[in-house]
Amino acid sequence: MSEPSALLKLAPLLVGRARRGVVGSSRYAKALRDAIRRASQDPACRPVLISGEPGLEKDNLAALIHFGSPDRKRLMVRLDGALLKADGSDLFGSPDDPPGSSLLALLGDGSLLLEQLQRVPEALKPKLLELAKGGFGFQGRLFFTSETVCPGFERCCTLIRVPPLRVRRQDLGEWMRYGVRLRSRKLGWSPAPEVPEAVIKRLQAYDFPNNLRELETLIYRALQQMRRNEGGSAPLLIPEDVFWTPPRQQRVRFDIWRWKPHLRELMRAPWLWNTLLFGLVSWLFVLVNLWLWLGPQDRAHNGALNLFWAWWWPLILLGFPLVGRLWCSFCPFMVWGEIVQRTVRALGHQPSRWPRGETDDWASPLLAIGFALILLWEEVWNLQDTAWLSSCLLLLITAGAVIGSMRFEKRFWCRYLCPVGGMNGLFAKLSVLELRAQVGTCSGSCSSYACFKGGPAEGEGLLTSGCPLGTHPAHLSDNRNCVLCLTCAQACPHRSVQLALRPPAADIQREMDLPRGEPLLLLVLAGDLCLHHAHRLLGWMPWVPLTLVEGPLPLRLATAVLALSLPGLLYALSHLLFSAQRLQRTLYGLLPLIWALLLARHLPIGMGEAGQVLPVSLSSWQPAWATLLPAWRADAHVIAFCQSAVVLLGWAAAVVLLRRQLATRRVAWLGASVLALALAVAGRWLVSA
Repeated sequence: MSEPSALLKLAPLLVGRARRGVVGSSRYAKALRDAIRRASQDPACRPVLISGEPGLEKDNLAALIHFGSPDRKRLMVRLDGALLKADGSDLFGSPDDPPGSSLLALLGDGSLLLEQLQRVPEALKPKLLELAKGGFGFQGRLFFTSETVCPGFERCCTLIRVPPLRVRRQDLGEWMRYGVRLRSRKLGWSPAPEVPEAVIKRLQAYDFPNNLRELETLIYRALQQMRRNEGGSAPLLIPEDVFWTPPRQQRVRFDIWRWKPHLRELMRAPWLWNTLLFGLVSWLFVLVNLWLWLGPQDRAHNGALNLFWAWWWPLILLGFPLVGRLWCSFCPFMVWGEIVQRTVRALGHQPSRWPRGETDDWASPLLAIGFALILLWEEVWNLQDTAWLSSCLLLLITAGAVIGSMRFEKRFWCRYLCPVGGMNGLFAKLSVLELRAQVGTCSGSCSSYACFKGGPAEGEGLLTSGCPLGTHPAHLSDNRNCVLCLTCAQACPHRSVQLALRPPAADIQREMDLPRGEPLLLLVLAGDLCLHHAHRLLGWMPWVPLTLVEGPLPLRLATAVLALSLPGLLYALSHLLFSAQRLQRTLYGLLPLIWALLLARHLPIGMGEAGQVLPVSLSSWQPAWATLLPAWRADAHVIAFCQSAVVLLGWAAAVVLLRRQLATRRVAWLGASVLALALAVAGRWLVSA
């Protein structure tokens, strides 16, 4: 082995060192480290077979065993089994070769690593099996790696099975931070940027079919993108939007813009959106509030109250399964927030960037609490029949949007704190419409990321300030943070953004990522039904008032809080019988039923009073004209039929979603379906009042 010719022949095949140890603190990582330690200290130096999926660095594990053993100073060479000749001359030599010139002879008592055993020619495998059993006089140690089962070799080798990355998701954060530190060192970044928990949680939902090899590529691409974006300087925190993973396997989608290409150009036209938002919606909002303050104060004589309660509520609920969160694109609260934000920018004030980290952890519960307070205000102070108080509610939400726009860039209020926006985002998951981008096009062709960051015109992409909710369309896992404003479609120069039809409620999946406070918001929305009909539910109690708008305020408020809390109390008590995960899946499976019951609650006002908006608007100013204007009111039996049909539809959709959420437990699904039926019947009785 000391001859220069032998060393020159072995040099291209030598393994110099192990690249890294086994990263992670999960039980899988600990078991793998123990197996490597036992194999390295094996006094018999038996052959080792390391099996596992592609991309698990099985060759590095073999190097760890060799360089951790007493034979660490001896040579280790590596061969690719797929490249070996069927006659074995690569290893054993050929009859024409001089004696002692075969690779095994040159290696002597060193270690041989043979990769991809499953791809070795079939004619050569018997010889390798004999070699593993101690044949051919080889004095060194053998290491094999394989991606499939190798029965003969498993019986004569020490077997080490390497679990895939998707099994040890607990280790992903440690692998991420380790990989970022290594790559940052090569880029000259010190210290390395931090990896937020939100990034790790999102990546833990991905299966990584190519395991560590794919993870390394993901980290490399993310840091290269950050280096371009930051001008080469080291950032303090890695943003979530630089990590690109293929989307979850989707069901059938119908691309609307591919079907009608001219619709894309019309819908992304800036003049259309600017005219609607700043030329129409903003001033209509001012007019409505003046009408609420200066006009009659009851719904029978104020057209603005009629618009808000008889038109807006039923229509927005009807819109959720069709267009998702589209209302937020035209929301007058945020229109005035954007107007103020542009004004303060023009005056020299620069709103701060959004706070990084787990913003949903504190913002989402606040959103649910805010919506509960609005519902209490609505019922106890009779907002449905008090115009100036309804205006106060609108102006209060607008104040939140304005303050949020002055403090932070874009629509921080809309994404995290707006109570109405939270409801819209929750029910938008039922929509048959979605806006997404193609991950392959974005990661392979785009370097500006103007769709969510904003930027100048590029190609057919237009000048924009980026996604108002700060989300990349390729990273959307559901409709919660998409308001269909089409800003991303305006900015994209690669036609990556697609507007598509999909199956209803496609976002409600067993593995979906949930904000911390969203289940609480869902319970608050269910509580709205109990609150609106508090006397029917709680009237048997002697202290409960006949109505929530008359009588001592403390008593009315206590009754309202109790009625609103009923779904939450039942949900909390259910934790005594069922696991939290099962209850949460059941709760989201009931989302269509809750939507249907809320719509059924507002149908009597919508179908009974929406057609009276013209005579109501003029009744206090021109009573004579009001009698001449057209009016329409649905018959009570028609309203009752529509309520029953909507509740039946919601129950059927809930049964389908519960099957998806509780797929592994048939008994649990049947029980949840019976529960949904009982809730549908009780809810139909409740909204009939």
